[in-house]
Amino acid sequence: MIDQPMRGRSAWHPGDGKTRMFTAANEEFQFTAVETAGTWPQAKKHTQWPGDGPNKGRKGDAVFDAFYATQVETVMSNEDTQQRNKDAGAALLDKIGPAIVLTHSQSGAFGWLIADARPQLVKAILAIEPSGPPFEATMIGNGKARAWGPTDIAITYDPPVKEPSEIAIEREAEADGPDLFVCWMQKAPARQLVNLKNIPVMIMAAEASYHQVYDHCTAKYLNQAGVKTEYIRLQDKGIRGNGHMVMIEKNNLDIARLIDDWVVKNVK
Repeated sequence: MIDQPMRGRSAWHPGDGKTRMFTAANEEFQFTAVETAGTWPQAKKHTQWPGDGPNKGRKGDAVFDAFYATQVETVMSNEDTQQRNKDAGAALLDKIGPAIVLTHSQSGAFGWLIADARPQLVKAILAIEPSGPPFEATMIGNGKARAWGPTDIAITYDPPVKEPSEIAIEREAEADGPDLFVCWMQKAPARQLVNLKNIPVMIMAAEASYHQVYDHCTAKYLNQAGVKTEYIRLQDKGIRGNGHMVMIEKNNLDIARLIDDWVVKNVK
């Protein structure tokens, strides 16, 4: 478990740039009370947030307040954050040797970038609801995002790309199913993410999370770019009712077991 540069015990300094902090209402909407506060169709399926009573998952509930007390500010610039974590992650692997990289949410981009920088030292990438989808924000934002596909900063393509505008993309004609985002993909022939091609990847999405709307797009994009990626929806494995914060929800050990089983099967 690492502290991101400029976050947690890795101190932020004024020169690192502006920060943001989620309000209690932000947390309720995205993470803790999504069955009533969420606006995406899958949100109503949320059942796994811990606690009881009519105020479960909301400010004033003991479980929510304890969770909110753990939250910290983060640097607003995705580009700066990703560059610092790419460099730090690569330096860490140079010291400790090969590792399995597990990411969640905002740190999703770090996994692709660290593997791009040190492909021989990353044994697998397990991306739990990683930031996405490629090229366009949805659900918790809108407009252009992640100009390089899975990341906001440069990642290695073949044929090479100097500027993200060189990546030719088109939106698919229709969604892959009801209540899903319509993905952006590369026009054929697709450039390949060459440094990730030999690394097994798993992307996991929870049944009631806003990521259920679009994580399939990230998996499809990586597969198109030559990265062997398995996309797992928890409900397809009989694990129901989870929101985004799967690691602290009531059935978290079931999810940990699924992750461990995948590693045993796929990582040499």
